[in-house]
Amino acid sequence: MSQPVVVVENLVKVYQKNIRAVDNISFYVYPGEIFGLIGPNGAGKTTTLRIIATVLQPTQGRVLVYGYDVAKDAAKVRRIISYLPEDAGAYKYLTGLEFLELVAKLYTKDPKKIEEFIEIGIKLSGLGDRLNDKVKTYSKGMLRRLLVAKTLMVKPKVAILDEPTSGLDVVNAVHVRESIKRFAKDVGGTVILSSHNMLEVEYLCDRVAIIHKGRILVVGKPRELMERFEASNLEEVFVKLVWGA
Repeated sequence: MSQPVVVVENLVKVYQKNIRAVDNISFYVYPGEIFGLIGPNGAGKTTTLRIIATVLQPTQGRVLVYGYDVAKDAAKVRRIISYLPEDAGAYKYLTGLEFLELVAKLYTKDPKKIEEFIEIGIKLSGLGDRLNDKVKTYSKGMLRRLLVAKTLMVKPKVAILDEPTSGLDVVNAVHVRESIKRFAKDVGGTVILSSHNMLEVEYLCDRVAIIHKGRILVVGKPRELMERFEASNLEEVFVKLVWGA
């Protein structure tokens, strides 16, 4: 097996009042993999992703992205990742196309690269002529598609997506999932995403880590976990792990 591109070892994050949001977790993510961090709300998923994305500092443990320590080499990590928070927004008075162009220019000054990134963004968004409309006219689903596209179009080595389909209807959620799969396949990028929708993750992810109350309960391929716990889906795996059902 190839070397992991993301290493999370004995990671702890303690907030004020001694709240342990992440409690000594470890996992590894490999090149070209779609890795899912799944569990209920408040499980520690967002905190973990924010640490990997250099937004938060770990309390203990270490996190490496392509060999760079997120605490010591944050600037180098930021050059090779792209991060989409769950509550991200876009400039509402720009058109979708103008927004993609703005993002592309933040990542490169090369005109050919800018054009390439925009073309990828157009395809990934799937918004067609609506890209000529202002972002303020977009539905929640359309906005999320635009944001996922801008995150992936710059071809990061690691894309970090926090609840990329949260609150979306079926059509927009399917489109977002297909965009993520296309990115991993066509660009060869690595994706780490969080989700509380365990059924969705079965389709999307190569491997998953189920997290609960800041601790990882199990890591593996969805199908293998279902076979191991004699479950028909990952929700049943979770229930058996937590309640012994």
